[in-house]
Amino acid sequence: MDEERALYIVRAGEAGAIERVLRDYSDKHRATFKFEPTDEDKRKKLCEGIFKVLVKDIPTTCQVSCLEVLRILSRDKKILVPVTTKENMQILLRLAKLNDSDDSLEKVSEFPVIVESLKCLCNIVFNSQMAQQLSLELNLAAKLCNLLRKCKDRKFISDIKCFDLRLLFLLSLLHTDIRSQLRYELQGLPLLTQILESAFSIKWTDEYESAIDHNGPPLSPQETDCAIEALKALFNVTVDSWKVHKESDSHQFRVMAAVLRHCLLIVGPTEDKTEELHSNAVNLLSNVPVSCLDVLICPLTHEETAQEATTLDELPSDKTSEKETVLKNNTMVYNGMNMEAIHVLLNFMEKRIDKGSSYREGLTPVLSLLTECSRAHRNIRKFLKDQVLPPLRDVTNRPEVGSTVRNKLVRLMTHVDLGVKQIAAEFLFVLCKERVDSLLKYTGYGNAAGLLAARGLLAGGRGDNWYSEDEDTDTEEYKNAKPKEELLKPMGLKPDGTITPLEEALSQYSVIEETSSDTD
Repeated sequence: MDEERALYIVRAGEAGAIERVLRDYSDKHRATFKFEPTDEDKRKKLCEGIFKVLVKDIPTTCQVSCLEVLRILSRDKKILVPVTTKENMQILLRLAKLNDSDDSLEKVSEFPVIVESLKCLCNIVFNSQMAQQLSLELNLAAKLCNLLRKCKDRKFISDIKCFDLRLLFLLSLLHTDIRSQLRYELQGLPLLTQILESAFSIKWTDEYESAIDHNGPPLSPQETDCAIEALKALFNVTVDSWKVHKESDSHQFRVMAAVLRHCLLIVGPTEDKTEELHSNAVNLLSNVPVSCLDVLICPLTHEETAQEATTLDELPSDKTSEKETVLKNNTMVYNGMNMEAIHVLLNFMEKRIDKGSSYREGLTPVLSLLTECSRAHRNIRKFLKDQVLPPLRDVTNRPEVGSTVRNKLVRLMTHVDLGVKQIAAEFLFVLCKERVDSLLKYTGYGNAAGLLAARGLLAGGRGDNWYSEDEDTDTEEYKNAKPKEELLKPMGLKPDGTITPLEEALSQYSVIEETSSDTD
Protein backbone atom coordinates (compact mmCIF):
# COMPACT_ATOMS: atom_id res chain seq x y z
CA MET A 1 0.00 0.00 0.00
CA ASP A 2 2.86 2.39 0.83
CA GLU A 3 4.53 1.65 -2.51
CA GLU A 4 1.29 2.21 -4.46
CA ARG A 5 0.68 5.62 -2.93
CA ALA A 6 4.31 6.69 -3.34
CA LEU A 7 4.42 5.46 -6.94
CA TYR A 8 1.23 7.34 -7.83
CA ILE A 9 2.59 10.63 -6.46
CA VAL A 10 6.04 10.11 -8.01
CA ARG A 11 4.50 9.58 -11.44
CA ALA A 12 1.98 12.37 -11.37
CA GLY A 13 2.76 14.79 -8.56
CA GLU A 14 4.81 17.96 -8.34
CA ALA A 15 8.11 18.25 -6.44
CA GLY A 16 6.58 19.28 -3.12
CA ALA A 17 4.11 16.40 -3.07
CA ILE A 18 6.84 13.94 -4.14
CA GLU A 19 9.10 15.13 -1.35
CA ARG A 20 6.38 14.74 1.29
CA VAL A 21 5.27 11.25 0.27
CA LEU A 22 8.82 9.97 -0.05
CA ARG A 23 9.81 11.50 3.28
CA ASP A 24 6.87 9.67 4.91
CA TYR A 25 7.92 6.41 3.20
CA SER A 26 11.52 6.87 4.35
CA ASP A 27 10.49 7.58 7.96
CA LYS A 28 8.34 4.46 8.03
CA HIS A 29 10.88 2.08 6.42
CA ARG A 30 14.15 3.52 7.72
CA ALA A 31 14.89 0.29 9.64
CA THR A 32 13.43 -2.10 7.04
CA PHE A 33 15.87 -4.68 5.66
CA LYS A 34 13.45 -7.48 4.74
CA PHE A 35 10.72 -6.80 2.23
CA GLU A 36 7.45 -8.50 1.28
CA PRO A 37 7.94 -10.60 -1.89
CA THR A 38 4.37 -9.76 -2.99
CA ASP A 39 5.28 -6.07 -3.37
CA GLU A 40 8.47 -6.69 -5.36
CA ASP A 41 7.10 -5.44 -8.67
CA LYS A 42 5.79 -2.25 -7.06
CA ARG A 43 9.21 -1.54 -5.54
CA LYS A 44 10.88 -2.00 -8.93
CA LYS A 45 8.50 0.51 -10.52
CA LEU A 46 9.02 2.93 -7.62
CA CYS A 47 12.80 2.76 -8.19
CA GLU A 48 12.34 3.45 -11.90
CA GLY A 49 10.03 6.36 -11.10
CA ILE A 50 12.56 7.87 -8.65
CA PHE A 51 15.34 7.78 -11.26
CA LYS A 52 13.05 9.65 -13.68
CA VAL A 53 12.44 12.32 -11.04
CA LEU A 54 16.16 12.67 -10.28
CA VAL A 55 16.96 13.81 -13.84
CA LYS A 56 14.54 16.72 -13.49
CA ASP A 57 15.29 20.16 -12.11
CA ILE A 58 13.95 19.68 -8.57
CA PRO A 59 14.89 21.27 -5.22
CA THR A 60 17.76 19.82 -3.21
CA THR A 61 15.40 18.71 -0.42
CA CYS A 62 13.37 16.69 -2.94
CA GLN A 63 16.57 15.11 -4.30
CA VAL A 64 17.53 14.04 -0.79
CA SER A 65 14.09 12.46 -0.18
CA CYS A 66 14.32 10.57 -3.49
CA LEU A 67 17.78 9.27 -2.66
CA GLU A 68 16.83 8.24 0.88
CA VAL A 69 14.03 6.03 -0.46
CA LEU A 70 16.29 4.68 -3.22
CA ARG A 71 18.86 3.75 -0.58
CA ILE A 72 16.21 1.85 1.39
CA LEU A 73 14.91 0.04 -1.68
CA SER A 74 18.43 -0.88 -2.84
CA ARG A 75 18.78 -3.15 0.19
CA ASP A 76 16.64 -5.62 -1.78
CA LYS A 77 18.86 -7.42 -4.32
CA LYS A 78 15.96 -8.67 -6.42
CA ILE A 79 14.66 -5.29 -7.49
CA LEU A 80 18.07 -4.03 -8.62
CA VAL A 81 18.28 -6.15 -11.78
CA PRO A 82 16.02 -4.01 -14.00
CA VAL A 83 17.06 -0.63 -12.55
CA THR A 84 20.85 -1.10 -12.53
CA THR A 85 21.63 0.39 -15.92
CA LYS A 86 24.53 2.50 -17.13
CA GLU A 87 22.22 5.50 -17.46
CA ASN A 88 20.95 5.20 -13.88
CA MET A 89 24.47 4.69 -12.53
CA GLN A 90 25.56 7.87 -14.31
CA ILE A 91 22.68 9.77 -12.68
CA LEU A 92 24.00 8.77 -9.24
CA LEU A 93 27.60 9.55 -10.22
CA ARG A 94 26.58 13.04 -11.29
CA LEU A 95 24.69 13.69 -8.05
CA ALA A 96 27.65 12.36 -6.02
CA LYS A 97 30.03 14.74 -7.82
CA LEU A 98 31.77 11.72 -9.32
CA ASN A 99 31.58 12.97 -12.88
CA ASP A 100 34.64 14.17 -14.74
CA SER A 101 34.08 17.85 -14.06
CA ASP A 102 36.47 19.90 -11.96
CA ASP A 103 33.69 21.36 -9.81
CA SER A 104 34.91 22.19 -6.31
CA LEU A 105 32.95 21.30 -3.19
CA GLU A 106 31.83 24.78 -2.27
CA LYS A 107 28.03 24.55 -2.09
CA VAL A 108 27.27 23.29 1.39
CA SER A 109 23.62 22.82 0.40
CA GLU A 110 24.70 20.04 -2.00
CA PHE A 111 26.50 17.98 0.64
CA PRO A 112 23.43 15.96 1.76
CA VAL A 113 22.76 15.03 -1.90
CA ILE A 114 26.37 13.90 -2.36
CA VAL A 115 26.30 11.81 0.81
CA GLU A 116 22.97 10.12 0.01
CA SER A 117 24.12 9.39 -3.56
CA LEU A 118 27.28 7.73 -2.23
CA LYS A 119 25.19 5.67 0.21
CA CYS A 120 22.99 4.50 -2.67
CA LEU A 121 26.05 3.56 -4.71
CA CYS A 122 27.44 1.58 -1.77
CA ASN A 123 24.25 -0.50 -1.52
CA ILE A 124 23.86 -0.96 -5.26
CA VAL A 125 27.49 -1.94 -5.88
CA PHE A 126 27.44 -4.36 -2.96
CA ASN A 127 24.15 -6.03 -3.97
CA SER A 128 24.36 -6.01 -7.78
CA GLN A 129 26.88 -7.83 -9.97
CA MET A 130 25.78 -5.68 -12.89
CA ALA A 131 26.64 -2.55 -10.90
CA GLN A 132 30.04 -4.03 -10.12
CA GLN A 133 30.73 -4.53 -13.82
CA LEU A 134 29.47 -1.05 -14.66
CA SER A 135 31.78 0.37 -11.99
CA LEU A 136 34.74 -0.97 -13.95
CA GLU A 137 33.36 0.35 -17.23
CA LEU A 138 32.72 3.80 -15.73
CA ASN A 139 36.16 3.86 -14.02
CA LEU A 140 34.50 4.51 -10.68
CA ALA A 141 37.68 3.96 -8.64
CA ALA A 142 39.46 6.85 -10.38
CA LYS A 143 36.44 9.11 -9.84
CA LEU A 144 36.35 8.26 -6.14
CA CYS A 145 40.06 9.08 -5.77
CA ASN A 146 39.49 12.39 -7.54
CA LEU A 147 36.69 13.27 -5.12
CA LEU A 148 38.92 12.33 -2.18
CA ARG A 149 41.61 14.72 -3.40
CA LYS A 150 39.04 17.51 -3.47
CA CYS A 151 38.06 16.98 0.15
CA LYS A 152 41.05 15.37 1.87
CA ASP A 153 41.87 18.49 3.91
CA ARG A 154 38.28 19.59 4.47
CA LYS A 155 37.18 18.39 7.90
CA PHE A 156 33.63 19.70 7.62
CA ILE A 157 32.78 17.25 4.84
CA SER A 158 33.80 14.10 6.69
CA ASP A 159 30.58 12.26 5.75
CA ILE A 160 31.47 12.61 2.07
CA LYS A 161 34.96 11.26 2.73
CA CYS A 162 33.59 8.42 4.84
CA PHE A 163 31.20 7.05 2.21
CA ASP A 164 33.64 7.71 -0.63
CA LEU A 165 36.15 5.54 1.28
CA ARG A 166 33.53 2.88 2.01
CA LEU A 167 32.69 2.61 -1.67
CA LEU A 168 36.39 2.45 -2.52
CA PHE A 169 36.78 -0.36 0.02
CA LEU A 170 33.87 -2.30 -1.51
CA LEU A 171 35.24 -1.95 -5.05
CA SER A 172 38.72 -3.08 -4.02
CA LEU A 173 37.20 -5.97 -2.09
CA LEU A 174 35.06 -7.17 -4.99
CA HIS A 175 37.59 -6.61 -7.80
CA THR A 176 41.23 -7.63 -7.48
CA ASP A 177 42.06 -5.64 -10.64
CA ILE A 178 41.01 -2.44 -8.86
CA ARG A 179 43.54 -3.11 -6.10
CA SER A 180 46.36 -2.97 -8.62
CA GLN A 181 44.87 0.13 -10.26
CA LEU A 182 44.60 1.87 -6.89
CA ARG A 183 48.12 0.94 -5.86
CA TYR A 184 49.98 2.00 -8.98
CA GLU A 185 47.90 4.03 -11.45
CA LEU A 186 45.90 6.05 -8.92
CA GLN A 187 48.62 6.34 -6.24
CA GLY A 188 46.19 5.04 -3.65
CA LEU A 189 48.81 4.29 -0.99
CA PRO A 190 49.99 7.90 -0.47
CA LEU A 191 46.48 9.29 -1.03
CA LEU A 192 44.83 7.10 1.60
CA THR A 193 47.75 7.60 3.98
CA GLN A 194 47.22 11.36 3.69
CA ILE A 195 43.53 10.85 4.49
CA LEU A 196 44.61 9.13 7.71
CA GLU A 197 47.05 11.91 8.51
CA SER A 198 44.24 14.43 8.11
CA ALA A 199 41.82 12.40 10.27
CA PHE A 200 44.43 12.13 13.05
CA SER A 201 45.65 15.75 12.66
CA ILE A 202 49.23 14.47 12.64
CA LYS A 203 52.11 16.88 13.20
CA TRP A 204 55.45 15.41 12.18
CA THR A 205 58.49 15.94 14.42
CA ASP A 206 60.82 13.87 12.22
CA GLU A 207 60.62 11.91 8.98
CA TYR A 208 58.79 8.99 10.60
CA GLU A 209 57.87 10.41 14.02
CA SER A 210 54.75 12.32 15.02
CA ALA A 211 53.89 14.37 18.07
CA ILE A 212 51.62 12.55 20.52
CA ASP A 213 49.45 14.53 22.91
CA HIS A 214 48.62 12.07 25.69
CA ASN A 215 46.27 14.58 27.28
CA GLY A 216 44.50 15.53 24.06
CA PRO A 217 40.80 14.89 23.36
CA PRO A 218 39.68 11.62 21.74
CA LEU A 219 38.92 11.47 18.05
CA SER A 220 35.44 12.61 17.09
CA PRO A 221 32.98 9.94 15.86
CA GLN A 222 33.24 11.34 12.30
CA GLU A 223 37.05 11.29 12.28
CA THR A 224 37.06 7.78 13.73
CA ASP A 225 34.66 6.46 11.08
CA CYS A 226 36.71 8.08 8.30
CA ALA A 227 39.90 6.57 9.66
CA ILE A 228 38.36 3.08 9.91
CA GLU A 229 37.13 3.21 6.30
CA ALA A 230 40.54 4.44 5.12
CA LEU A 231 42.29 1.63 7.02
CA LYS A 232 40.01 -0.98 5.41
CA ALA A 233 40.60 0.43 1.93
CA LEU A 234 44.36 0.55 2.53
CA PHE A 235 44.28 -3.08 3.63
CA ASN A 236 42.89 -4.11 0.24
CA VAL A 237 45.38 -1.90 -1.62
CA THR A 238 48.36 -3.42 0.21
CA VAL A 239 47.16 -6.98 0.72
CA ASP A 240 49.80 -8.42 -1.63
CA SER A 241 52.67 -6.17 -0.50
CA TRP A 242 54.97 -8.67 1.16
CA LYS A 243 58.09 -7.49 -0.61
CA VAL A 244 59.51 -4.02 -1.14
CA HIS A 245 60.97 -3.66 -4.62
CA LYS A 246 61.90 0.02 -4.74
CA GLU A 247 63.23 2.54 -2.25
CA SER A 248 60.17 4.72 -2.85
CA ASP A 249 57.94 1.79 -1.86
CA SER A 250 59.94 1.36 1.33
CA HIS A 251 59.54 5.05 2.17
CA GLN A 252 55.78 4.95 1.56
CA PHE A 253 55.36 1.90 3.77
CA ARG A 254 57.43 3.48 6.52
CA VAL A 255 55.30 6.62 6.42
CA MET A 256 52.17 4.48 6.60
CA ALA A 257 53.61 2.45 9.50
CA ALA A 258 54.44 5.70 11.32
CA VAL A 259 50.83 6.87 10.82
CA LEU A 260 49.62 3.51 12.17
CA ARG A 261 51.90 3.92 15.19
CA HIS A 262 50.17 7.25 15.84
CA CYS A 263 46.81 5.50 15.40
CA LEU A 264 47.67 2.96 18.11
CA LEU A 265 48.51 5.74 20.56
CA ILE A 266 45.22 7.64 20.30
CA VAL A 267 41.68 6.75 21.30
CA GLY A 268 38.26 7.03 19.72
CA PRO A 269 35.05 8.41 21.23
CA THR A 270 34.19 5.09 22.92
CA GLU A 271 36.05 1.98 24.04
CA ASP A 272 34.38 -0.10 21.31
CA LYS A 273 35.34 2.41 18.61
CA THR A 274 38.92 2.49 19.91
CA GLU A 275 39.11 -1.30 19.67
CA GLU A 276 37.68 -1.26 16.15
CA LEU A 277 40.17 1.44 15.13
CA HIS A 278 43.13 -0.46 16.61
CA SER A 279 41.92 -3.76 15.15
CA ASN A 280 41.96 -2.34 11.64
CA ALA A 281 45.38 -0.80 12.29
CA VAL A 282 46.69 -4.23 13.33
CA ASN A 283 45.28 -5.82 10.18
CA LEU A 284 46.96 -3.19 8.01
CA LEU A 285 50.29 -3.48 9.84
CA SER A 286 50.25 -7.16 8.90
CA ASN A 287 50.55 -6.08 5.24
CA VAL A 288 53.56 -3.84 5.86
CA PRO A 289 56.91 -5.43 4.90
CA VAL A 290 58.54 -6.45 8.17
CA SER A 291 61.68 -4.45 7.37
CA CYS A 292 59.58 -1.26 7.53
CA LEU A 293 58.12 -2.00 10.96
CA ASP A 294 61.18 -0.55 12.69
CA VAL A 295 59.36 2.81 12.80
CA LEU A 296 56.95 1.38 15.40
CA ILE A 297 59.70 2.13 17.91
CA CYS A 298 61.84 5.24 18.02
CA PRO A 299 64.70 6.70 20.10
CA LEU A 300 63.76 8.92 23.01
CA THR A 301 63.86 12.67 22.61
CA HIS A 302 66.26 14.66 24.81
CA GLU A 303 63.36 15.61 27.06
CA GLU A 304 62.22 11.99 27.40
CA THR A 305 65.78 10.84 28.08
CA ALA A 306 66.08 13.31 30.95
CA GLN A 307 62.73 12.14 32.26
CA GLU A 308 63.85 8.51 32.10
CA ALA A 309 66.95 9.29 34.15
CA THR A 310 64.79 11.00 36.76
CA THR A 311 62.48 7.98 36.95
CA LEU A 312 65.39 5.56 37.27
CA ASP A 313 66.75 7.61 40.17
CA GLU A 314 63.40 7.20 41.91
CA LEU A 315 63.36 3.40 41.55
CA PRO A 316 64.47 1.25 44.50
CA SER A 317 68.13 0.24 44.32
CA ASP A 318 67.28 -3.39 43.53
CA LYS A 319 65.26 -2.30 40.47
CA THR A 320 67.64 0.11 38.73
CA SER A 321 69.29 -2.69 36.79
CA GLU A 322 66.11 -3.29 34.83
CA LYS A 323 66.24 -1.80 31.35
CA GLU A 324 62.49 -1.30 31.11
CA THR A 325 60.85 1.56 32.98
CA VAL A 326 57.78 3.76 32.82
CA LEU A 327 58.17 7.49 32.39
CA LYS A 328 56.06 10.02 34.24
CA ASN A 329 53.93 10.53 31.13
CA ASN A 330 53.29 6.77 30.89
CA THR A 331 55.68 6.25 27.97
CA MET A 332 57.02 2.69 27.85
CA VAL A 333 60.80 2.69 27.43
CA TYR A 334 63.30 -0.10 26.83
CA ASN A 335 66.99 0.27 26.03
CA GLY A 336 66.48 3.95 25.30
CA MET A 337 63.67 3.26 22.80
CA ASN A 338 60.04 4.38 22.99
CA MET A 339 57.97 1.18 23.10
CA GLU A 340 54.50 2.69 23.51
CA ALA A 341 53.09 1.24 20.30
CA ILE A 342 54.41 -2.26 21.02
CA HIS A 343 52.96 -2.06 24.53
CA VAL A 344 49.56 -1.11 23.07
CA LEU A 345 49.77 -4.13 20.71
CA LEU A 346 50.61 -6.38 23.64
CA ASN A 347 47.64 -5.09 25.67
CA PHE A 348 45.42 -5.45 22.60
CA MET A 349 46.55 -9.08 22.27
CA GLU A 350 45.82 -9.82 25.92
CA LYS A 351 42.33 -8.31 25.67
CA ARG A 352 41.61 -10.52 22.66
CA ILE A 353 42.78 -13.58 24.63
CA ASP A 354 40.55 -12.60 27.55
CA LYS A 355 37.50 -12.43 25.27
CA GLY A 356 37.73 -16.20 24.94
CA SER A 357 36.13 -16.43 21.48
CA SER A 358 36.77 -15.76 17.78
CA TYR A 359 40.48 -16.34 18.28
CA ARG A 360 41.20 -17.06 14.62
CA GLU A 361 39.77 -13.73 13.40
CA GLY A 362 40.46 -11.57 16.44
CA LEU A 363 43.69 -12.89 17.93
CA THR A 364 45.85 -14.45 15.22
CA PRO A 365 46.49 -11.18 13.29
CA VAL A 366 48.05 -9.42 16.30
CA LEU A 367 49.93 -12.54 17.40
CA SER A 368 51.36 -12.97 13.88
CA LEU A 369 52.34 -9.30 13.79
CA LEU A 370 54.14 -9.46 17.15
CA THR A 371 55.88 -12.68 16.10
CA GLU A 372 57.25 -11.18 12.88
CA CYS A 373 58.27 -7.95 14.64
CA SER A 374 60.12 -9.97 17.28
CA ARG A 375 61.87 -12.13 14.71
CA ALA A 376 63.10 -9.16 12.67
CA HIS A 377 63.77 -6.47 15.28
CA ARG A 378 65.95 -7.28 18.30
CA ASN A 379 64.79 -4.43 20.56
CA ILE A 380 61.13 -5.35 20.03
CA ARG A 381 61.85 -9.00 20.82
CA LYS A 382 63.79 -8.15 23.96
CA PHE A 383 61.07 -5.78 25.20
CA LEU A 384 58.34 -8.37 24.58
CA LYS A 385 60.43 -11.08 26.22
CA ASP A 386 60.76 -8.82 29.27
CA GLN A 387 56.99 -8.26 29.37
CA VAL A 388 55.75 -11.75 28.45
CA LEU A 389 58.51 -14.01 29.80
CA PRO A 390 60.12 -12.14 32.71
CA PRO A 391 62.71 -13.94 34.86
CA LEU A 392 60.99 -17.07 36.16
CA ARG A 393 60.26 -16.90 39.89
CA ASP A 394 57.10 -18.99 40.24
CA VAL A 395 58.42 -22.54 39.85
CA THR A 396 55.76 -24.30 41.92
CA ASN A 397 52.75 -23.94 39.58
CA ARG A 398 52.41 -25.41 36.11
CA PRO A 399 53.13 -22.93 33.27
CA GLU A 400 49.50 -22.89 32.11
CA VAL A 401 48.15 -22.10 35.59
CA GLY A 402 47.72 -18.44 36.47
CA SER A 403 46.63 -15.09 35.08
CA THR A 404 49.83 -13.67 33.60
CA VAL A 405 50.27 -13.15 29.86
CA ARG A 406 52.66 -16.11 29.83
CA ASN A 407 50.05 -18.36 31.47
CA LYS A 408 47.40 -17.29 28.96
CA LEU A 409 49.66 -17.89 25.96
CA VAL A 410 50.80 -21.29 27.27
CA ARG A 411 47.16 -22.34 27.58
CA LEU A 412 46.68 -21.42 23.93
CA MET A 413 49.48 -23.82 22.95
CA THR A 414 47.03 -26.69 23.43
CA HIS A 415 43.99 -24.91 21.96
CA VAL A 416 41.62 -26.95 19.83
CA ASP A 417 42.12 -24.61 16.84
CA LEU A 418 45.31 -25.68 15.08
CA GLY A 419 46.06 -22.21 13.69
CA VAL A 420 45.66 -20.55 17.08
CA LYS A 421 47.90 -22.96 18.96
CA GLN A 422 50.54 -22.85 16.23
CA ILE A 423 50.88 -19.06 16.23
CA ALA A 424 50.81 -18.87 20.06
CA ALA A 425 53.60 -21.46 20.27
CA GLU A 426 55.55 -19.75 17.49
CA PHE A 427 55.38 -16.39 19.28
CA LEU A 428 56.78 -17.84 22.50
CA PHE A 429 59.41 -19.82 20.56
CA VAL A 430 60.65 -16.64 18.87
CA LEU A 431 60.77 -14.79 22.20
CA CYS A 432 62.98 -17.67 23.39
CA LYS A 433 65.24 -17.10 20.35
CA GLU A 434 64.03 -20.48 19.02
CA ARG A 435 65.97 -22.32 21.70
CA VAL A 436 64.23 -25.50 22.84
CA ASP A 437 65.70 -25.45 26.36
CA SER A 438 64.51 -21.87 26.90
CA LEU A 439 61.02 -22.63 25.55
CA LEU A 440 60.67 -25.67 27.83
CA LYS A 441 61.75 -23.57 30.77
CA TYR A 442 58.78 -21.24 30.33
CA THR A 443 56.10 -23.57 28.87
CA GLY A 444 56.84 -27.12 29.97
CA TYR A 445 57.45 -30.08 27.70
CA GLY A 446 53.84 -31.18 27.28
CA ASN A 447 52.63 -27.78 26.11
CA ALA A 448 55.54 -27.39 23.69
CA ALA A 449 55.42 -30.92 22.26
CA GLY A 450 53.24 -30.00 19.29
CA LEU A 451 55.55 -27.25 18.03
CA LEU A 452 58.70 -29.28 18.70
CA ALA A 453 57.33 -32.30 16.85
CA ALA A 454 56.40 -30.14 13.86
CA ARG A 455 59.92 -28.64 13.85
CA GLY A 456 61.71 -31.95 14.40
CA LEU A 457 63.11 -30.66 17.68
CA LEU A 458 61.72 -33.15 20.20
CA ALA A 459 65.27 -34.16 21.08
CA GLY A 460 66.30 -30.53 21.68
CA GLY A 461 68.33 -27.94 19.75
CA ARG A 462 67.18 -24.68 18.22
CA GLY A 463 65.38 -23.29 15.17
CA ASP A 464 66.82 -22.03 11.89
CA ASN A 465 66.92 -18.30 12.62
CA TRP A 466 69.93 -16.58 14.20
CA TYR A 467 69.55 -14.43 17.30
CA SER A 468 72.10 -12.46 19.32
CA GLU A 469 73.29 -13.91 22.61
CA ASP A 470 71.76 -12.34 25.72
CA GLU A 471 72.82 -12.46 29.33
CA ASP A 472 71.69 -15.28 31.60
CA THR A 473 68.23 -14.50 33.04
CA ASP A 474 67.84 -17.54 35.28
CA THR A 475 66.63 -16.57 38.75
CA GLU A 476 67.83 -18.25 41.93
CA GLU A 477 64.39 -19.85 42.27
CA TYR A 478 64.71 -21.43 38.82
CA LYS A 479 68.32 -22.54 39.35
CA ASN A 480 67.29 -24.33 42.53
CA ALA A 481 64.32 -26.01 40.82
CA LYS A 482 66.08 -26.84 37.55
CA PRO A 483 67.64 -30.18 38.66
CA LYS A 484 64.16 -31.50 39.48
CA GLU A 485 63.10 -31.02 35.92
CA GLU A 486 65.27 -33.90 34.94
CA LEU A 487 62.43 -36.09 36.26
CA LEU A 488 60.61 -35.33 33.00
CA LYS A 489 62.36 -36.44 29.80
CA PRO A 490 61.13 -37.00 26.24
CA MET A 491 60.71 -40.74 25.78
CA GLY A 492 60.46 -43.08 22.80
CA LEU A 493 59.92 -46.76 21.98
CA LYS A 494 62.88 -49.02 21.25
CA PRO A 495 62.56 -51.61 18.47
CA ASP A 496 61.73 -54.23 21.11
CA GLY A 497 58.77 -52.15 22.34
CA THR A 498 60.25 -50.94 25.62
CA ILE A 499 60.35 -47.25 26.62
CA THR A 500 63.66 -45.43 26.71
CA PRO A 501 64.89 -41.80 26.54
CA LEU A 502 64.13 -40.40 23.09
CA GLU A 503 67.77 -39.88 22.05
CA GLU A 504 68.62 -43.52 22.76
CA ALA A 505 65.52 -44.77 20.90
CA LEU A 506 66.37 -42.66 17.84
CA SER A 507 69.97 -43.90 17.82
CA GLN A 508 68.86 -47.54 17.85
CA TYR A 509 66.53 -46.97 14.90
CA SER A 510 69.44 -45.32 13.06
CA VAL A 511 71.56 -48.42 13.59
CA ILE A 512 68.81 -50.66 12.27
CA GLU A 513 68.37 -48.45 9.20
CA GLU A 514 72.12 -48.54 8.44
CA THR A 515 72.21 -52.35 8.85
CA SER A 516 69.29 -52.89 6.48
CA SER A 517 70.34 -50.35 3.84
CA ASP A 518 72.48 -52.87 1.92
CA THR A 519 69.71 -55.47 1.52
CA ASP A 520 67.27 -55.59 -1.40
